[in-house]
Amino acid sequence: MPDLPYEWITPDLGDATSPQHELHLWPHRSLPKRGFAGFIGGTFLLLLLPLYPAIGSPVLWGLLPFLMGTLWLLYWAIQRSYRDGDVLEELRIWEDRVRLERHARHRATQDWEANPHWIEVVLHATDGPVPNYVTLRGAGREVEIGAFLSDEERVDLYHDLSRYLPARG
Repeated sequence: MPDLPYEWITPDLGDATSPQHELHLWPHRSLPKRGFAGFIGGTFLLLLLPLYPAIGSPVLWGLLPFLMGTLWLLYWAIQRSYRDGDVLEELRIWEDRVRLERHARHRATQDWEANPHWIEVVLHATDGPVPNYVTLRGAGREVEIGAFLSDEERVDLYHDLSRYLPARG
């Protein structure tokens, strides 16, 4: 099975208040922090290539601000992407309730709670905003889970959730 951007947490069975099952989901990072440092370093070296013949001439000072501005803009855009993707969804399943929390940077925590015996896990193969859209339906609401996952990852998530909650969709 491929490395998925979610994991089931082993609960503390000795603690009566801990959930029976716990799932953490986060957006996939195609460029990890270590790769980011290498990418910025490599881009910096490549941007220096047109400056090499200009060393010692006034052209260097004309090119330098634009090339360094390009590097700064690239750095800023990737950092912004990291901040915007700083999302964590936590699904906790107890015997008598299920709680879903969505934590995002600079936003209030969104939460939903329902009785697990009345929850449906639904896979909207084609009629959702994206293919293989996964929702939890219960307590008079339908909430999305794992919207930031790829199509294949959402199908895997649906099958994982179906082991712990009823699947009727």
